[in-house]
Amino acid sequence: MFVSSDAIVGPASSFYISQRLRLHFVDWGSEDNPPLLLVHGGRDHARNWDWVARALRDEYHVIAPDLRGHGDSEWSIGGQYTMPEYILDVAQLIDVLDLAPLRIMAHSLGAAVSLQYAGIFPEKVHKLVAIEGMKIPDVVEKLMDRPLWESTRTWIEGVKANSKRTPRRYESIEAAAERMQEGNPHLSQEQARHLTIHGVARNEDGTFSWKFDNAARPLFPQRLNREMRAEAWERIECPTLLVHGNESWHGDPSSDGRAEHIAKSTVVGFDDAGHWVHHDQLDGFLDAARDFLRD
Repeated sequence: MFVSSDAIVGPASSFYISQRLRLHFVDWGSEDNPPLLLVHGGRDHARNWDWVARALRDEYHVIAPDLRGHGDSEWSIGGQYTMPEYILDVAQLIDVLDLAPLRIMAHSLGAAVSLQYAGIFPEKVHKLVAIEGMKIPDVVEKLMDRPLWESTRTWIEGVKANSKRTPRRYESIEAAAERMQEGNPHLSQEQARHLTIHGVARNEDGTFSWKFDNAARPLFPQRLNREMRAEAWERIECPTLLVHGNESWHGDPSSDGRAEHIAKSTVVGFDDAGHWVHHDQLDGFLDAARDFLRD
């Protein structure tokens, strides 16, 4: 059953500091319950978890950060958005709030960050649900295969071109929500509107633009290669649920050996779902996540 956005009781809004950046997170209370950290994907925001958080808040103390350059978090000074820095920000939040050992649920970029975090700090993660975080887009794969001088040149050209880019302005929330639905046709109008309301800021002329920093778009050239990422996955000690949509570009991690790098992994795929499984098949995803997260 889809939960109306009108029925969602909003969380408390808070901030913390990482690398001198003021980063935002939302807190769904219930501090007597075990902590559950929800980490969003690229060009997304913490409130994309609202339906999941509302469903799980009675069982867990739910906390969802806005990654640097996303949502209501500050944009990175100098425009640096690297995997180690995202991992640092998550590590800082977990330490500041004294959440470890904890459960983590994450999507896409956030899942990639969380999988690396669990490999770096295996003792701090009790259980992990990773929605499509083990495969990087083909454009990134191609960049990784190029010589460093070439990928660095591409990055510099991308940064320079991006600096001339004017953020798109939408005349209304509805117009921005239509663009949201173009990116994920599985979204209902109500879902798209809710995600858009929390994903845009009003400009001085009354139009709306997305909150995320466009400087995060160019792909930083010095990245963890496949072997290094796999080595981190092999250090993960906690039970890990790997979730994917059967209509997504991400693919099934059990079909190509990715899942084998995580000793205690379980893989589940969802029909009629793309990259955003927790939106496309909310009820089924919640059933699987609840069963997995429960001790």
